[in-house]
Amino acid sequence: MLIHPDEILETINMVTNEHLDIRTVTMGINLRGCSHPDIKVFNQNIFSRILRCAENLVRTTEDIQTLYGIPIINKRISVTPIAIVAESCQADDYCSVAETLDRAAQEAGIDFIGGFSALVQKGMTPGDLKLINSIPQALATTKKVCSSVNVATTKAGINMDAVAMMGHIIKRTAELTADRAGIGCAKLVVFANAPDDNPFMAGAFHGIGEPDCVINVGVSGPGVVNSAVRALQNPDLGDISECIKKTAFKITRMGEMVGKEVARRLGAQFGVLDLSLAPTPAVGDSVAAILEAMGLESCGTHGTTAALALLNDAVKKGGAMASSSVGGLSGAFIPVSEDEGMIRAVQCGSLSLDKLEAMTCVCSVGLDMIAVPGDTSPATISAIIADEMAIGMINKKTTAVRIIPAPGTKVGDMVEFGGLLGTAPVMPVHNFSSEIFIGRGGRIPAPIQALTN
Repeated sequence: MLIHPDEILETINMVTNEHLDIRTVTMGINLRGCSHPDIKVFNQNIFSRILRCAENLVRTTEDIQTLYGIPIINKRISVTPIAIVAESCQADDYCSVAETLDRAAQEAGIDFIGGFSALVQKGMTPGDLKLINSIPQALATTKKVCSSVNVATTKAGINMDAVAMMGHIIKRTAELTADRAGIGCAKLVVFANAPDDNPFMAGAFHGIGEPDCVINVGVSGPGVVNSAVRALQNPDLGDISECIKKTAFKITRMGEMVGKEVARRLGAQFGVLDLSLAPTPAVGDSVAAILEAMGLESCGTHGTTAALALLNDAVKKGGAMASSSVGGLSGAFIPVSEDEGMIRAVQCGSLSLDKLEAMTCVCSVGLDMIAVPGDTSPATISAIIADEMAIGMINKKTTAVRIIPAPGTKVGDMVEFGGLLGTAPVMPVHNFSSEIFIGRGGRIPAPIQALTN
């Protein structure tokens, strides 16, 4: 692939001035061969397997970063959902497995490891229940382990028993990490239609249909897109869409080049390029700023959902033209705490939880990194999850909830998580109860859209 010198200069400017980076290089590792009835043997098997595959991951990505001059912010690992591979273990809980994953992550020098996960969209096995019940303690006692639970799909419907359970799990996780503003909840996500090849945390796991060892890459460029849109002279919305498509094309090409070279050097298969626009707390590196560049006074006002739909569609079209391996989540993330424009919009009153929910109908994922008052009930948290799962189920898309009932906080407080996780303004929830609805349990049946065979 020939690259023009002007493209090189343009990329240098994107990196230097517009916060362009490779947000993550994530190695997916199959652990299905590690199963054993003795949990001590199982833990040793997965520790050895992870280090055997990932011992050179950090060094290789750093070499590629130096070679191309492109910052690679996170090096991560995703593994086969632990609820699946630990099912045969004779153990009451899987906390020791989380500790083993954490120890392997630290030994490998990576930032996060995902896959302390369960897929329960249609029902729960004994292994699934053990894993879900282990989540609060596991996330409270580890630093790098991330957890996810898929409770809904378009094909299966919504497992409302699991949804009800997750409200209590999230509350307990917040309580056990209360000394750190409930940060355990920032490492836990509840999904509908979770993808098998997602490189982004906290929801990454290595899906059943994936290769033995694979490299998935997540690029990020909201700052680049923001700058490109603001540079246009009196554009109409068609002009803005074309601009975003061209910019996404350039970002995707750069990410795929890096991912394929990392995979080649590690002897792994190249998987997907996830072209999600993942913001940071840095000024300008914001999805909200892009929407405001289109002409909105503040993110969250009327027209925001339409503007986000335009952005998400243009990013996907541009990325799809640049790569035949686009996957994962791929679109625009709207995590409140990680986006300085979103934080500002919440603080000025233009962005509410209800508006964020509407925006998730057209964005890449869902309600992400949202802080709510510490006294929010488990039933209310479950109801928020249920609403988001319904959006994903009906629209045949991935949706998710990563919510933090920050202990001891009230509406208007600010919760500091640090680093890329940023700062979250505590947002109000409805005061009216959903407890009876959530308590009914059972399964919301799959929609008519599921009958596609």
